[in-house]
Order: sequence, then C-alpha cells, then structure tokens
Amino acid sequence: MGEKTLYVLGRPRNEVSVLLVGDRAIRRLNQTYLNHDRSTDVLAFPQQKGSPSPQPHLLGDVVISVETAARQAKEHGYSLDQELALLLVHGILHLLGYDDTTPAARRRMWAKQARLLAIAYKEQS
Repeated sequence: MGEKTLYVLGRPRNEVSVLLVGDRAIRRLNQTYLNHDRSTDVLAFPQQKGSPSPQPHLLGDVVISVETAARQAKEHGYSLDQELALLLVHGILHLLGYDDTTPAARRRMWAKQARLLAIAYKEQS
C-alpha cells in the first residue's frame, strides 16, 4: 500500500519507514515527542528538512498502533488490513505536509486519503 500511495502521489523514489507497535509504545512516543499522554492510532515523524540525510529519499517514519487499529476496524466494520492501509496512507499524507488540525484541513486530507485508498483497492481487484 505504501509504495502504491507514493507512486500515485508522484513520489515513486521516496521511502517511508513503518513501525507497527502496541498502545503502550505509541503512548510513550506520543508523550515524548508531542507531549500528549495518551495512545493514538498513528504518528508520523517527517525527516528533518534542512539537515543532510544519509537517506535523502526517506520521507520519514510512520508508527501505527495495531491494538488501536484493531479496535477501530471493529468499530467501523473494516478488516484489520483495511484499517492498517488507511492509517498508513494517513501517516504518509502527514509526512508530506497534510494536516487535520482544522475542519477544512481535515476535509481536504480525508478526501485525498479516500481517493488514494479507492485507487489502491481498484487496482487490486
């Protein structure tokens, strides 16, 4: 899903590191780096701009809580694979600068996310 998403976004040479963790681990990361003392579904850590990187094509890291993804999948009637795909696309969009901190930004980001997932699932069938 990640490679396909990057290709559709015109970034076929870019790479994303993906880490699947549990709720405790993502809560620690959320507390340490964002000062939010709670678990979450996905975190995105962009590669720092302006500093030389040994891997210039690396966009950054996406960290997904599998425990939260499983709960959300059940709530939404998705498979775990579908929820993980959605969270990966969501994280990649964050790495590319999309945000969901305002209602308007959230609508734009979620519309882009839905288009990317539709393309990916259409190509799989």
